[in-house]
Amino acid sequence: MSINPQGLTRVKCYDIPLLHVILMVMNFIDKTKVFIRAGAGGDGKLNWRQEKFVDKGGPDGGDGGHGANVVFVASRNQNTLVAFRYQKEILADPGKPGGTNNKHGRSGKHMLVQVPVGTIVTETETGKVLADLTVDGQEAIIAKGGKGGFGNAHFVSSRRQTPNFAEKGEEGVEIDATLELKMIADVGLVGLPNAGKSTLLSRISNARPEIADYPFTTLRPNLGVVDISKESSLLFADIPGLIEGAAEGKGLGHEFLRHVERTAVILHLIDIYNNDVAEAYQTIQDELAAYGTKLIKKPQIVVLNKIDGFDKEMVDDLIAQLQVVVPKNSTVLAISAVAGTGLKELKYTVAKVVAKQRAKAEKAKVTEDEGVPVLRLSAEDDSPWEVVPVDGGFQINGAKLERFAGRTNFDNEEAVQRLRAIMRKTGIMHALLRQGVEPGQTVYIGKKYQFTY
Repeated sequence: MSINPQGLTRVKCYDIPLLHVILMVMNFIDKTKVFIRAGAGGDGKLNWRQEKFVDKGGPDGGDGGHGANVVFVASRNQNTLVAFRYQKEILADPGKPGGTNNKHGRSGKHMLVQVPVGTIVTETETGKVLADLTVDGQEAIIAKGGKGGFGNAHFVSSRRQTPNFAEKGEEGVEIDATLELKMIADVGLVGLPNAGKSTLLSRISNARPEIADYPFTTLRPNLGVVDISKESSLLFADIPGLIEGAAEGKGLGHEFLRHVERTAVILHLIDIYNNDVAEAYQTIQDELAAYGTKLIKKPQIVVLNKIDGFDKEMVDDLIAQLQVVVPKNSTVLAISAVAGTGLKELKYTVAKVVAKQRAKAEKAKVTEDEGVPVLRLSAEDDSPWEVVPVDGGFQINGAKLERFAGRTNFDNEEAVQRLRAIMRKTGIMHALLRQGVEPGQTVYIGKKYQFTY
């Protein structure tokens, strides 16, 4: 029987219940795209105190509240991104506008979004990593809320006693983001369909994966905690079976190869009943190499499974065949997951290799900076501005000036005059004059704002 659920390449010669495939794949989502928008800041209030018996009340417009941030929180209580299958927009609350009598608008409540531990957040267009959440409870600000605008009471000074303008609130940051879940496990189980990965996981851990007599029983990664001793344990991840061409999209395993990327060790399980165990080994190696990551360089423990039906001489002969193609620094073991043969030796061998890799990783952290860029609350961007001639006028680029422009009400002449005063203080007006700006020409600030010189 062959199947072709949406998003899966047709695979021949495997008898897989179609409904079983569809339901299981739908219930596990490990990559999705979302639109994220932080809250906009509230507008400042333009108001004058007008009480019956108060002379020259003056301005009393309050400041707007700040918009809410979008904060992602890693949670061990989440194990899939299925919550984002239908929630494609994450919108934080805006700040409230300022009020009369110098009342400050209420700021938006930061939106805390729970995602599974191991989630990577990237900008869809650029691929820039915004956050890599690897520890339970870890938080990262993905999109910053806009600042609230100042009310006219904020601008009172000895030189400006009657400011007749207020600021608009800043817009919140908008991001088209891709969420990708890469499970964090010590050991990743890989192998061809029916190699016995699920059976092995059920025998050595607390996991209870589905086990059946047809390939592709595992349609989502399963995690299991394996106790090595009273003081130590390891986390194993059972990756759905790979077939030849998986890295190009065939079968199911290509969707889950990303989960092997974080593991310290790969445990490669091979069914002893394969016609050619060396060829079965090489098939998986080719797929790991073709995936385009450093998977092929990870330390591997190669395990020949289902040996309970073979005598020692036949098992030794098959191990010898494997050792011809397996790298010399890789360990080759023989077990029977069903009968429990060799499982104790397997666990201690895996623990030893994992400990060595973790020690090496800790040493690397000391010698090199592996920090991931994460958007955080910070001081305003002081990047330099530039003036560029364009058709019919001039274009001014500069993050700080663009923020001032975003807070300016261009329908209010006093507000525009304030923006021009800021441009004079920063030298932008002088740069425009040097480049020959003339009255009536349009001056563009960033991509959204403009005024007539």
